[in-house]
Amino acid sequence: MHHISQDMQNCIDECLRCHSTCLSMAMSHCLEKGGQHVEPSHFRLMMACAEICQTSANFMLMGSELHKRTCAVCAEVCEECARNCEQVGDMQECVDACRRCAESCRNMAA
Repeated sequence: MHHISQDMQNCIDECLRCHSTCLSMAMSHCLEKGGQHVEPSHFRLMMACAEICQTSANFMLMGSELHKRTCAVCAEVCEECARNCEQVGDMQECVDACRRCAESCRNMAA
């Protein structure tokens, strides 16, 4: 079994938290709100964010040397998702989770 540093464990935790937040907000909050919240590009971005967060966490958990690449992409997608959720409005929980994950993934990718 490979060693997971505290920084990596923190990043895994942020990725899993962001995955959970984006998925649950899309499926409950956005679907219930309607309007801009279910606009296809917004909804797809939230789903993409949830997926890349889970993938990045999985790459770190399995000890893949490619985790730096997935983390770099994850940071980019999370930043875009945070901006988009901020524009749509009434999604601060998602904005915050995405920004925390983006910062943690940027550090892990460095």
